Amino acid sequence: MAATKEQRKAKAIEIMKELGIYTDFIKGYEQNDYVCMYERYIGFWTFQYPELEAKMKEIESRYDCTVYAVTHEYTEFGELYDFLIVPKYKGDWKYLIHSHNNEHTVSAYVWNKTDEICSEFGDIAVQSACGGIRRIA
Repeated sequence: MAATKEQRKAKAIEIMKELGIYTDFIKGYEQNDYVCMYERYIGFWTFQYPELEAKMKEIESRYDCTVYAVTHEYTEFGELYDFLIVPKYKGDWKYLIHSHNNEHTVSAYVWNKTDEICSEFGDIAVQSACGGIRRIA
């Protein structure tokens, strides 16, 4: 069954709380639809980065999903932005997050900015600390 935007947003907020995201970042998302991008646990609003904001909107529109957080890192295979998502169908929600202590496996669309052809959907591992997150695998 397909979820409404409001239902997806509520699920995203639930996941953000499980991730231990800083309360003000959750409020920003809940009240103003502000999405936070994290670099090594430190959060920045995506609207500060027009190219990132445009890519996020493109992903949401193209794949009918909701982005609730983004991580950013440089790897040996490129510069990556990991868009943490809630998909359209509720049946997929049971796979959105699996947590053990402060490490979590979450669903994401990984944009390889360096090599676009390597962008894909999948699960990534993130670690939470100090109200932020970072990708660890």
